Amino acid sequence: MDFKRNLTLLTDFYEITMANGYFENKVKNTISYFDMFFRNIPDDGGFAILAGVEQFIEYINNLHFDDSDLKYIEDKKIFSEEFIEYLRNFKFTCDIWAMEEGTLIFPNEPIVIVRGPIIEAQLIETMLLITLNHQSLIATKANRIVRAADNRAVLEFGSRRAQGMDAAIYGARAAYIGGCVGTSCTLTDKLFNVPANGTMGHSFVQLFSSELAAFRAYAKVYPDNCTLLVDTYNVLKSGVPNAIKVFNEEVVSRGFRPKAIRIDSGDITYLSKEARKMLNEAGFSDCLIVASNSLDEYFIRDILHQGAEIDMFGVGERMITSKSEPVFGGVYKLVAIERDDQIIPKIKISENIAKITNPGFKQVYRFFDKSTNKALADVITLNYESIDEYSEYEIFDPENTWRRKTLKNYYVKKLLLPIFKNGNCVYKSPSLTEIRDKCQSEINTLWDTVLRFENPHKYYVDLSLKLWNLKNKMIYENSLK
Repeated sequence: MDFKRNLTLLTDFYEITMANGYFENKVKNTISYFDMFFRNIPDDGGFAILAGVEQFIEYINNLHFDDSDLKYIEDKKIFSEEFIEYLRNFKFTCDIWAMEEGTLIFPNEPIVIVRGPIIEAQLIETMLLITLNHQSLIATKANRIVRAADNRAVLEFGSRRAQGMDAAIYGARAAYIGGCVGTSCTLTDKLFNVPANGTMGHSFVQLFSSELAAFRAYAKVYPDNCTLLVDTYNVLKSGVPNAIKVFNEEVVSRGFRPKAIRIDSGDITYLSKEARKMLNEAGFSDCLIVASNSLDEYFIRDILHQGAEIDMFGVGERMITSKSEPVFGGVYKLVAIERDDQIIPKIKISENIAKITNPGFKQVYRFFDKSTNKALADVITLNYESIDEYSEYEIFDPENTWRRKTLKNYYVKKLLLPIFKNGNCVYKSPSLTEIRDKCQSEINTLWDTVLRFENPHKYYVDLSLKLWNLKNKMIYENSLK
């Protein structure tokens, strides 16, 4: 994908001032390690979904300062000519590890690790967070809605409510990863092959002399794919009866079957039940009923519980903006530096326990039960640690250490994979369909208790004993200063 945009300056200004500070203090080549992780799952859910890695890779591959960037920086009059010359010849040389798109992710575990010169690793912080925070948020929200729909198709209908064009395009991409079957966003279909769907709006119906005339005009153009919007005036008194009439006269008469009616307002449960009866009595039991209009997982779950006769949902603003919780709190923290070829761990201390970081260069392992293939826990380890699948492994809560469990008969999977080596991409992004399939496959590894919308079982994310000891040693040593 190429919008012909250079996004190198899509960064917080303090990334530039810090870069200059590193440069002027002659520490720009200090090798640093940064973790990206998040602290809380949106909507108090049981898991989140990683999305946006492909766009982050594209950003890194195009990272450079063009003449207009350099002119802007020079005009600030606070940077030296030597620093600007460094930017002119800038080359990204970091190593990056990341979890793959579609992976289920949990709080406090690194989902991206960046290793390289501090001046380079610092610069990419904002764009990394923008990209992964947004798409992971929408993918996670979309999946909640898809699961609430209980095997009924869900379409992403939110482009006009998205907070900007990029949010519409990439939000639709993320929603597809989360399980939606299509989108209303035409450009997302062009760029990513997410099937674009759409029929008519109320303006089409209003333009014609009558609802019947509007339906007839549309059916003549699309007899083989006829979906009619039936709530412009009155769903049961005119909308559905007129749809049935046109289905008979303009669709069936040409050898086709009607596809659907769409209800966009009113009491969806009642209207869908009555519409289903009318369609069945007219011989159109195969005609789908689509519902839209400010839907979310809770509304969908409730109306289905009430017996709503809905076959497909079009979900807009509450998905594309994740209205119930519109911020994915991913952060980017320094966790180590290298000195004399030794890794020196770093830690951020806070009175808020949740904000104390996990130090050092790390890896994340996911444990699976061999007999069920269900995910048991994630363990964050120091990078040099390995796990012997033929030995028992004890996990423990990092805060309430008395809570322990011994894992047996398991296998493990490393979650962080090399993406860049010395600034060169060494990873081939899978297709969007493969990412979507991976996401669903991973969800199938979770126990039902983790999938609950309210009070889900907390999935275990623990520290290895070596990492836990390192962290607590550093906290103790800091308390003595």
